[in-house]
Amino acid sequence: MKLQTNISILKSNLTCIFASLSFAMGFPALDILLNDWGVISVVLVRNSIAFIFILILWLITENFNNLAQAKWFKGFLIGASGFGLGSLLLVITQLFTSTFIAALAAALMPLAAITLEFLFDKRRITINFLIGFILVLIGSMIILGIQGVDLKFSLGLIIGLMSVTFFAWGSRASVKYLPDMTTLARTATTTLGMSGFCLIIYLISIYFKLGATHIPKIDIQHIKLFVIYSLFGLAISQILWIRGVQQLGIGIASLHLNITPFYVMIILFCLGHGWIWTHTAGAIIIIFGISLTQKNS
Repeated sequence: MKLQTNISILKSNLTCIFASLSFAMGFPALDILLNDWGVISVVLVRNSIAFIFILILWLITENFNNLAQAKWFKGFLIGASGFGLGSLLLVITQLFTSTFIAALAAALMPLAAITLEFLFDKRRITINFLIGFILVLIGSMIILGIQGVDLKFSLGLIIGLMSVTFFAWGSRASVKYLPDMTTLARTATTTLGMSGFCLIIYLISIYFKLGATHIPKIDIQHIKLFVIYSLFGLAISQILWIRGVQQLGIGIASLHLNITPFYVMIILFCLGHGWIWTHTAGAIIIIFGISLTQKNS
């Protein structure tokens, strides 16, 4: 019985690992796309392609009645208010502060996720869990290169913390408020919400001439990059992510996101960039911390 439980926990963690790895694949593609595309445009196209892919996959693998009976409106609201708004606030954080502050806010998502679990799901905070959580934060700080930085709260950091709180809420809500739906159904309906929210922001930006909506002449390189950014960076990663949240809970699952910069570094290394040993050290500490949070839980 214990062996089966351990195997189940291992499979659940592997789901989150592959979700984070797939998510990481989108970052190098995004860096190149942003040379030509406005940030709102590129996110809108990414979300739309991802939704179409997930919808087709859902139609192929499940009964059409599941699609017709899905809670589209509730899923749309969760996707828009959780994932959509959360993503927008993180972009705003980066635009008005720095990449460092945005990365710091993202690294603090487990704090928001665990707070939600503590308040609404009555999560028990054990000594092992607390020590493991602290180790994950230390590993994240090593990867981010924080050394004696003044971390005083600024408006930008507060907005960043709001963004990851919305994202954590959306992840939890996808499982808690859509209990009778499959993983694909949850992912499809919430991704539609992300796309709809981004479309509204795109139209508002065009109307008020806020910028960040430029769409260049599309070539074959753009298509290849969008395949990576949309299918791996969002569609596949989101399917695995929601599955992982269902299996482990948003608190434990969110800890895996802190290792994403290490996966990005591995991808860039395969593309000819250098190996960053501080990322490796931070990743090892994070992995140990994640393991400790689940000990005797």
